[in-house]
Amino acid sequence: MISEQAGADRRLGRFRAALSASPPLWWAMLYFFSLLCGYYVLRPVRDAMGASSDAAAVFPRGLIALGERFGIELGEFTLQLLFTATFIAMVVLQPLYGALVSRFPRRVFLPAVYLAFIACLFGFWWAFDSAIPGRGAAFFVWVAVFNLFAVTVFWSFMADVFDNANAKQVYGYIGAAGTVGALVGPAITRFLVEPVGVANLLLVSAGFLGICLLCIMKLRPWARAREHAREGIDGQAMGGSMLAGLRLVWQRPLLRALALLMFFGVGVGTLLYNEQARIVRAAFATAEERAAFYSMLDWAINGLTIAIQLLLTRFLLQRYGIAPLLLLPAFAIMLGFAALSASPLPMLVAIVQIVTRASEFSLAKPARETLYTRVDREERYKAKAVIDTAVYRGGDLTFVWVHKALATLGSSMVFLAGLGIALGMAFGAWRVVRAERTLPQDPRAEPAHAPPKPT
Repeated sequence: MISEQAGADRRLGRFRAALSASPPLWWAMLYFFSLLCGYYVLRPVRDAMGASSDAAAVFPRGLIALGERFGIELGEFTLQLLFTATFIAMVVLQPLYGALVSRFPRRVFLPAVYLAFIACLFGFWWAFDSAIPGRGAAFFVWVAVFNLFAVTVFWSFMADVFDNANAKQVYGYIGAAGTVGALVGPAITRFLVEPVGVANLLLVSAGFLGICLLCIMKLRPWARAREHAREGIDGQAMGGSMLAGLRLVWQRPLLRALALLMFFGVGVGTLLYNEQARIVRAAFATAEERAAFYSMLDWAINGLTIAIQLLLTRFLLQRYGIAPLLLLPAFAIMLGFAALSASPLPMLVAIVQIVTRASEFSLAKPARETLYTRVDREERYKAKAVIDTAVYRGGDLTFVWVHKALATLGSSMVFLAGLGIALGMAFGAWRVVRAERTLPQDPRAEPAHAPPKPT
């Protein structure tokens, strides 16, 4: 008991020391807490739309009529159509995002991105409150776009605020703050969805995004000071082509490896997500019941995530670097898919889903994000956005249709194929670890103990 208390005291002492050495850590933690809390208020609603058997609540009437004309029941292809629409949206928006990043300085485009998201939430509030046909599909696609772009922009911004040495010290704490938000968000949905309805939950999420805007304004001086010290510029636009991110991913070995890891990592998650949606569709009749189930699943995932973040992430990252944080989740997922291919029980599917997503959030993602503190601005904002959006949703699109084809052969065949995809993920993780060794530990002369003070 005494040793456990001593260990807890040491962890608390390290946390206090990190807060003293890094004043922007408070705002970064509040930012990520609010971002993920707002997202996880929305996620169970989005997942309920994806698992809905009511095509009229998801798709526009015209699309349903078109499907009926060709003898196609859209309800049988709900997730496949939604993932395809999401990928198309990403392909369309990626050049627009590249143009925004190229032409405007960070102080302009970051608030603009979040203001646009808040405006969209008010629009969806009206659509859900008025029961507009097709609201489910539009909301599903928008939440997927919001999640990827908002979280990508967050970590790109953190790479502006913190250097590599400081990131290894504080990213675990920032991730834990986000995980607390990811625990609070589903709880809000779980307890409010029935008394207040789906539409009003969107206003709650908009409030959390407003807090994110405040945090961006508070963190800007540190980001500007570090960028000036590192690259001799002060909040200027990056310039360059709006498609520069694609070129960088193609040219740089590290970015290619990260794209490969992302593609196959998405594949294992997509197979699990689709099997889970099939189970939920059969087990729950209403959107409120499905949203409540998904919120409880998110609670379990985020509970495991924060435990790993507090106990392991910082220790492994500082002691051993990124290798164990990338390779351990890959091997755990391979074992999970091997077990599912032998015995695809619904409870085991849920357990592997929890382990897969928790290891991604607590280990793999912090490891990947620290790499972006050691590259230039174009790679942080443009190339990272390509990997986190276009490559991510390209993986979704590919494997959602692969699942549809494999599902006709049974769950065991789905998970046996998933084992091969997990091997691809492990290979991508190994390539990232090798490519990371070629990066300079500190590409510019920067203080390792804390971000520069704003001027």
